[in-house]
Amino acid sequence: MRTTDRPAATARRPRTDAVRNRERVLEAAKAVFSAGGADASLEAVAKRAGVGIGTLYRHFPTREALFEAVYRREVEQLSDLAERLKSEAEPVDALRSWLRSNVEFVATKKGMATALALAAYGSSELHAYTFDRLTKAVGALLERAVAAGEVRADIRPEDLLRALVGMCYMHDQPGWQPTVLRLVDVFVDGLRVQSGAIKAAKAQHRRRPPATSRKG
Repeated sequence: MRTTDRPAATARRPRTDAVRNRERVLEAAKAVFSAGGADASLEAVAKRAGVGIGTLYRHFPTREALFEAVYRREVEQLSDLAERLKSEAEPVDALRSWLRSNVEFVATKKGMATALALAAYGSSELHAYTFDRLTKAVGALLERAVAAGEVRADIRPEDLLRALVGMCYMHDQPGWQPTVLRLVDVFVDGLRVQSGAIKAAKAQHRRRPPATSRKG
């Protein structure tokens, strides 16, 4: 029995190591490509992940395969984040946090833009997968905020995604993320349903007669 158990344990270990190495490569690739763009070397990714270049190529035989895997992983993580936020944060805070997390995703995506032109946008399946997962994720958070009476009801999930992408791609200077994060906060605040007190104060202000200047 003891001799048969040992080969089984030995056989399981490479699979565990392989999964761990793959995750380390993907995390390293996200950091390297976000900082260095599509021209960042795969050797830099392997070094950051702490694996040999051969290990990287065993998991991802081409640069495009690695880029697509990073891209899919980001989409899946954003989808999972939306599920967690529904139980961990208030409706508007959850929506805000999710949109802010997307800024990091877009930063990674911008760093991989050249390869994604082949890997993502050249693949209708990948593009449809991305749009479907992200639309459902933000849609669930938006629906929750609308149901709570905290966000206006005439906004669609697609509107939120388009607005976010527009804010991100309008800013290409180094250090653009803090600016976009600030704009995301302004955008979310603009979506909020105004309280009765604020509405009444604004209505009263509109009813005031215009000030007249004194003569004499």
